[in-house]
Amino acid sequence: MRTIWLASYPKSGNTWFRMLVANLSAKDGQPVDINHLPERGGIASARGPFDYHTLIDSGLLTLDEVDKLRPRVYEALARGAQDDEYDNPEAAPPVRFVKVHDAYTLTPLGEPLLAGAKGAAGAIVIVRDPRDVVPSLAHHSGLTIDGAIAFLNDRAAGFGQKADRQSDQLRQQLPGWSGHIATWLDQTDIPVHCIRYEDLMADTPETFQRALDFAGLRATDAEIARAVTLADFAQLKTQEQQRGFREAPRSHAGSNFFRRGEAGAWRDELTAEQVARIEAEHAPMMRRMGYELSCTLGCTGEGALA
Repeated sequence: MRTIWLASYPKSGNTWFRMLVANLSAKDGQPVDINHLPERGGIASARGPFDYHTLIDSGLLTLDEVDKLRPRVYEALARGAQDDEYDNPEAAPPVRFVKVHDAYTLTPLGEPLLAGAKGAAGAIVIVRDPRDVVPSLAHHSGLTIDGAIAFLNDRAAGFGQKADRQSDQLRQQLPGWSGHIATWLDQTDIPVHCIRYEDLMADTPETFQRALDFAGLRATDAEIARAVTLADFAQLKTQEQQRGFREAPRSHAGSNFFRRGEAGAWRDELTAEQVARIEAEHAPMMRRMGYELSCTLGCTGEGALA
């Protein structure tokens, strides 16, 4: 079984991709229940597998102590070690997709946090226009738009970093939108296949097929077409409205996980000044990813259009 990281900055389409994968095995033309995915690779920052494989309560360790041990956990899982709550090894698919929001960083001991080639065979990196990430992140995290921009631009940002409380997940370092993407694209430990959320929306079957080819997972055109139909955004949103979704925001009750799911919605959700702040910070990476800058306030320097 091959492990493939599904790496993305938060709110970039990771969950949608996982739903597409799950619906490859949908039965009787019915969409897979969003709360009971057959693809149970989970998220790399989950505490359960760490505690199970290290026999240590992660809550008793410092953040750095946890990070020093995390590579050993990913190595064990990549070798096929059974998780206490996930797959039956005999029923496991040939490719194990694992969601990861962590940047590709090194531990305090200088080794890859995610164990490099011993932890996974490769990574599918999903990128989304940061101007669309901001409203979605604000909605999901209970932040204001300005607060989400500050988080997006913060090179010391992360989840689960507060020393006075224990997060549901292990620490995830998120060194700004640009920094996060750069850590994945510029590392040389494992091969990477990068897809943009916007391309996945524009031509879902073709973009999805190329990603599956990279992962080494075979799927017929019919299976892909069925998965695309069953994991349509409207379908996912309907399921959440009817059944709820366990990954929905907990910080503010009543908020949905599946919000708009559009590309370019930032144009009616952000002010010109907010757009300029995002572009001024992330212009080089936005250009690298093929996102056209608007520079609505006549931005200069790094954010200025040539």
